[in-house]
Amino acid sequence: MMRRFLLIALGLMATGAFSATASAGPHFVTATKTISNGTLTLSFKEAGLGNKQTVTIQVSATVTATYQCVNKGGNVPKDPKKTTRTTVVSKSGIFSSDKNGNVVGSLTLTAPPPPADFVCPPGQTATLLAGSVIFTNVVITDTTTGAVANP
Repeated sequence: MMRRFLLIALGLMATGAFSATASAGPHFVTATKTISNGTLTLSFKEAGLGNKQTVTIQVSATVTATYQCVNKGGNVPKDPKKTTRTTVVSKSGIFSSDKNGNVVGSLTLTAPPPPADFVCPPGQTATLLAGSVIFTNVVITDTTTGAVANP
């Protein structure tokens, strides 16, 4: 009976040890997003890489932005023409890990331009409406190792 208990306990400990080893591979330790003036900056730290390993990091998000027509004086007409655009944006960068197997960096996403079919009247320009940009479904992926985080 005692021997059986001991074998079960050792089996559970071994399983735990294998689980800990599996999660020690490449992973994002931090992923912090900052949004300002229609841009999203994602700062990150990935750990568990080899020394001087080169990886490709990609950030993607769904962005919704509203544009309106503004006249040459920077004023919005009484009855402004507006449009809202929702699309997926992404950006990639190549990074190299330090001697401890860490990559620290950041990537910035910007709101896309207005749709091509959004045409303002003569003398007006399509301008991003202040405070209208919303980033959702933000994902950071190490496309080299498969590590993923949702900040």
